[in-house]
Amino acid sequence: MNVDSIAGVPRQSNHAVRSMLLDRRVPTRDPDGEDSRCLLTIRVADSHGHRSSAHILVNRMYLARGYSVTPLPETPNANRITLIAIDDDVTIGTITVGFGGPDGMLVEELFADEVEQLRSEGAVLCEFIKLAIDGVVKSKKVLASLMHAAFICAREIEGCTKVVIEVNPRHVRFYQAMLGFSVLVSERHNRRVNAPAVLMSLDLAFADGKIDSFHSVGSARSGAERSLYRHSFSRQETAAVVDRMRRRVEA
Repeated sequence: MNVDSIAGVPRQSNHAVRSMLLDRRVPTRDPDGEDSRCLLTIRVADSHGHRSSAHILVNRMYLARGYSVTPLPETPNANRITLIAIDDDVTIGTITVGFGGPDGMLVEELFADEVEQLRSEGAVLCEFIKLAIDGVVKSKKVLASLMHAAFICAREIEGCTKVVIEVNPRHVRFYQAMLGFSVLVSERHNRRVNAPAVLMSLDLAFADGKIDSFHSVGSARSGAERSLYRHSFSRQETAAVVDRMRRRVEA
């Protein structure tokens, strides 16, 4: 892929090129159940328009599940990076990676002691928050693409060793089976979203190892194991994302 453009769309400004991380074609399923493919663009939401589109998607999906929502902050948080997945100019997925800072991480509102314990053990932490995938999109590759970009942002760019996440109890098994997250703390009530939450964590070195195993030459695991890691970026795609993220940081 040419660094200066996205396939099939007009040439972009330098700002947009720094923000765009990767294009990849992924299978989706439309509301009628017909198979289709979309040109999925993963990018950093560093404009008000892209932040707003991510916020609207999160609110729509949270409200559909009965969660409370918060207004869009007037200014971006310097200690968070929001990633979005776009298909045909429509935001279909988003995730935000938080790195703490003076105000700490959102997860510390409910699990402060547990987070401090992890730090005391030497973990360099980040949190995944505000994850949302459009309900019309039925593709594990969309979720896997966002997750992998978030892993890269955390581990390769910020040097984090472990990610923590608050998960609704009914989603715990998915995160365990499909990504290898472990439960740290059982259910507590999260007043921010007015829903129960379980604290889970994932060692980013473990995630790297799983991804690498699925893309190793001669690997027979890709069709045998149910895992989001089998839908992760190829080694070539990963290198492109790392390069674009590093150039964005240096810009």
